[in-house]
Amino acid sequence: MNMTDRRYFEPSYIRRLCAMTQGLHKPRGSREYKEACIELQRLCAPLTAVLLPAVMIALMMVLGTGPQRPERIIETIYEDLKPVPPLEPPVPPPEPPVKRPLDDTLNVSFIDNPEVHAPQPSEMPSALVQPQQEPFTALPVVSPHVIKRLNFGTGFRTSEGRDLRLTGDPRGGDPQTEAAVMRTLRWLKKTQAQDGSWPKNRIAMTGLAVLTFLAHCETPESKEFGPTVQRAIEFLLAQQKPDGLFIGVDGNDYSHPIATYALCEAYGMTRNPNVMAAVENALVPIIKGQHPTGGWTYRMNPGQEKDDAGQASGKYRDDTSYMGWCVQALKAAQLAGIKADGLDKAAKLAVRGFKANAAPGGGFGYTSPGTGGLTSVGTLCLQLLGASDARETKLSSDLMAPWKPSFADKANGIGDSLQYYYYYATQSKFHFGGPRWEHWNREMKAVYVAAQKIERGAVKDIAGNDCDIGWWENGDAHTDRPVMDTCLAALQLMVYYRGGLRTTDREATHVAPELKVPTLEGDIVIVGVDI
Repeated sequence: MNMTDRRYFEPSYIRRLCAMTQGLHKPRGSREYKEACIELQRLCAPLTAVLLPAVMIALMMVLGTGPQRPERIIETIYEDLKPVPPLEPPVPPPEPPVKRPLDDTLNVSFIDNPEVHAPQPSEMPSALVQPQQEPFTALPVVSPHVIKRLNFGTGFRTSEGRDLRLTGDPRGGDPQTEAAVMRTLRWLKKTQAQDGSWPKNRIAMTGLAVLTFLAHCETPESKEFGPTVQRAIEFLLAQQKPDGLFIGVDGNDYSHPIATYALCEAYGMTRNPNVMAAVENALVPIIKGQHPTGGWTYRMNPGQEKDDAGQASGKYRDDTSYMGWCVQALKAAQLAGIKADGLDKAAKLAVRGFKANAAPGGGFGYTSPGTGGLTSVGTLCLQLLGASDARETKLSSDLMAPWKPSFADKANGIGDSLQYYYYYATQSKFHFGGPRWEHWNREMKAVYVAAQKIERGAVKDIAGNDCDIGWWENGDAHTDRPVMDTCLAALQLMVYYRGGLRTTDREATHVAPELKVPTLEGDIVIVGVDI
């Protein structure tokens, strides 16, 4: 092959590769080495142009088909906000000393003359004292959502406030009631399902369990019960329909106001935005389902009753029992600071609804005036609604005066759901206070603690110690036993520190000052409703 043919001859890939390899072994400054580097770039360019897009496409396919994580509620951490000291005015520069003529009469010694008081550093003018700068402390961030807590005082649903009410005072709790409550919380923790619920009507029972944990100041941040509370709240959030409804299995939809009430308290104690959104959604059917008479009926049906021909009868069925849960949800929403259209109006109108079912001499009936066990429901709800001084409230309180604490007895003349009625009565009597409450409390504590079923050493606490669990089973006719029995009893044994009763007109609590919850300070009021 002559020189001309060789000039237009294209060597094969193998020859180019061999020439490149030989050139790379030449000295770095040689022409062969430089030509080999250029050849390396030419040979790698097509390969890179194919492989790089292929790798990127593969990564996108892998990352795009990963498992979808379920939406979880935002964890909220509250930090106590220390009061900020007032700013001191800037220290003016010291004035130059005034020159005075020497005077032997001013020769005074603090040491030689004991009557002359030598100024201490704390007594010196501020201009002479150098201010000490506060050390800067960086707090570790452990949550994406941190809220500074306002000053709530020591009485609002805190461990300190709880301990103040467990001193054995006849108006408060004692170590025996607190031990029974702890057994209850550990029983609830042990019996919780994997999805965060409790049987059988899972929505309603989970709502009652959440209320029970929150009553004891147990939030998702609690050490022993935090995960339990977290899963329970997440279960409730997952059960809510797009229209805001919680649909249970009881057929009458008690589940909705109970779940709404529990989430209102959860928001009040956690300020979690996901919970707030669920509450705002859940309040809509309650407010829209209220009758013009102020009451509610099953499934929050806003329409009139129907006659035998299926036509509107012109009457509304106002169910005192169902109304009780709706009012508790509305009041809890108000106290948690929820702003919902029609909320305040619905709460005011509810007073009229309860009074329509009040008997002239005291007492409340089912869907008309009466004097049975639902008297306690109407009495407490009027207190919550700011009508503690109403004639119907006071007469009904007098009617409940002869009631005796009992756990399984149904032969008492007030109905076959005794613990359901006493769940309201205990709180109503607590808020009225006085000798009636002291007498009721003394007998209730002994009866309820003795009635608790106990399993010894069934679980371990966070320190690894063996602990007992406990639950209740009462004789009520309408209950989801044993979860409902247990929660209603435990909530009564925590009435002392569940929070303060605040009404629209005035504070209706008549308990002794040392048992009152101090007035909360700050712009946000978060109070657990005593129901």
